[in-house]
Amino acid sequence: MISSNPVRGARDILPGEMLIRDTLEQKILSIYRQHGFSRIETPALENIDLLLGSEGGENLKMLFTILKRGDKLKISEDSTTKDLCDMGLRFDLTLPLSRFYANNAQTLELPFKAIQIGNVFRAERPQKGRFRSFKQCDIDIIGDPTVSAEMELISTTAKALLAIGFEDFTIKVNDRKLLNAFIKKAGFAEADIPSICISLDKADKIGPEGVAKELVDKGYDEAMVAAFVREAEDISLDNIGDKVDEPEAVADLKRVIETSQTLAEGRYKVVFDFSLIRGMGYYTGQIFEVSYGPYGFSIAGGGRYDNMIGKYAKTSVPAVGFSIGFERIVTILMEEQAGKKASSESIVLFYDAAGDDMAQVIRFADTLRDQGKTVNLTAMKKKFGKQIGYYADKDYDGFMVFGRDEAIKSFD
Repeated sequence: MISSNPVRGARDILPGEMLIRDTLEQKILSIYRQHGFSRIETPALENIDLLLGSEGGENLKMLFTILKRGDKLKISEDSTTKDLCDMGLRFDLTLPLSRFYANNAQTLELPFKAIQIGNVFRAERPQKGRFRSFKQCDIDIIGDPTVSAEMELISTTAKALLAIGFEDFTIKVNDRKLLNAFIKKAGFAEADIPSICISLDKADKIGPEGVAKELVDKGYDEAMVAAFVREAEDISLDNIGDKVDEPEAVADLKRVIETSQTLAEGRYKVVFDFSLIRGMGYYTGQIFEVSYGPYGFSIAGGGRYDNMIGKYAKTSVPAVGFSIGFERIVTILMEEQAGKKASSESIVLFYDAAGDDMAQVIRFADTLRDQGKTVNLTAMKKKFGKQIGYYADKDYDGFMVFGRDEAIKSFD
């Protein structure tokens, strides 16, 4: 017998969770649209050259690729991924957006404010709140080179998180330009920056000592690594200007953080975090990430990627984006709201399939729906008592029998 289980790293979503997911997505989408963003859709499949040339960092090791078909597939001992595959599944929504804009720029306004909500795919080890196929909710601003775009994205994302029930979260902000300058000043070569960032990105998991050990294991000088890690720990928003010679970037960073703190009005925190890296190699400026409560993972993240669109267009176009990790917020809210009733009253309306006029049944159900109730039409069975018992164990507030009841009855 063929197994009915979903493939490892994927899952079936039951109606109860789907209701929560739909509600969350609608609230997020509503906030995004209120702020002037327009929804687009891009294919899950992308060209293999585009994916492999994306500076996707560690995600390129988790790429789902698709073999060439028919005569195009020629296998040899020396075959590379590009020899064997011509397509792959997208690992994020930023790369497809960049290609989308380069392909459709002539029909889009500038700046272009995009919404993307869709699944991405990574062949990683499944864990709590993370799957091999998972949904992201992105907003991006293309064509604005100023940090006004960063401030708008931070504010809009924060409003979306507040709207779906999150409070007291922390938005961490850093700048890859400052980070890169600091790494080079410490004595590392520019070519080493991606490798060093990969190690630094693990600081929250393995600590400064773990980062130092990993860098030494990579072959970097032990004394230089020790000094670098020690000084990185002491960097703050007050002294960052003394550590790197990037006055404009420092001023922009302070402006974004101070403005965002003002807009937060105490509902959430906005802080500088020099240990924030973000795994993608395509980030060129400010980066951000949202942490919440005791959970050991971020619930949103993003940053500026000014050089990516230029790979697919004749000219470079500045761009910055912020993505909400949909699966993680669903996991958290399902845990925190377990056992809570929905705000809308939900009832079962039983009817006699043989004797009742279905048009009248539906019209009566619609009058209840107009009152804000959720109504599930269900034909009565012969063993009606047993049927009532079945629905008593479901998430309904009560029931009615069409033509017999004038008020909603409790299952109790």
